[in-house]
Amino acid sequence: MKKKIVKSPVAIVTGSGQGIGLCVARYFIAVGVRVVIAEKNPVLGKRAQKLLGPESVFIQTDVSNEQSVRYMIQQTIKRVRQIDYLVNNAAIADNKPIEKLTYASWKNVINTNLSGVFLCAKYAARYLCKNKGVIINIASTRAVMSEANTEAYTASKAGIVGLTHALAVSLGPAIRVNCISPGWIDTRSYTEKPAFPPLTKADHSQHPAGRVGRPDDIAAMVLHLCSVQSEFITGQNFIVDGGMTKKMIYI
Repeated sequence: MKKKIVKSPVAIVTGSGQGIGLCVARYFIAVGVRVVIAEKNPVLGKRAQKLLGPESVFIQTDVSNEQSVRYMIQQTIKRVRQIDYLVNNAAIADNKPIEKLTYASWKNVINTNLSGVFLCAKYAARYLCKNKGVIINIASTRAVMSEANTEAYTASKAGIVGLTHALAVSLGPAIRVNCISPGWIDTRSYTEKPAFPPLTKADHSQHPAGRVGRPDDIAAMVLHLCSVQSEFITGQNFIVDGGMTKKMIYI
């Protein structure tokens, strides 16, 4: 009798050309999971594929565009045959005073950050169902707290938290759906051209955990929520922020 060849699992990670997404992709590769780099920027996508090696596939994807998402899912099935995990990480921000935030900019943020999660889940669901798949949505602590001039970003991330438990109920028990809300994560080690200044002692000390977060903190949580040890967990939002949202600040 011909021996059946068992293929290793496949994870789609959106926005994985750099930052948290690239770190998540690296962690998947390390545990034997093949990765689809669903990245809009072709330069970052090709660079990520080179870094991750032959167990990765780059498919240029604009998650805010339904046709692009549909194409990415079709190409994933054509090229790697299955989908086991979907990590909705792609996001943008356009933070400015509300009187200067155009409606077009608002829609662009919402379409990328929130509608992108919906579209990827919608088109991946039929394939995830076949493998008792897992969806992990990356939201933000901005879903529960705000800085000034972040209306579009905050609304999109809060929407992801709500969409997560709705998807968990609708797609369960075939698919588990959870959400991770990162706090302050220093992504410079996974970003080609960091646009932020070096961290200070004060930056670290204001966190109850004693330091600013790293992409590895989020990637480790993604892998845990995708594992069999988490098979009774669905519809939840996990805040990974070094305790910042629990710290009262008096001035």
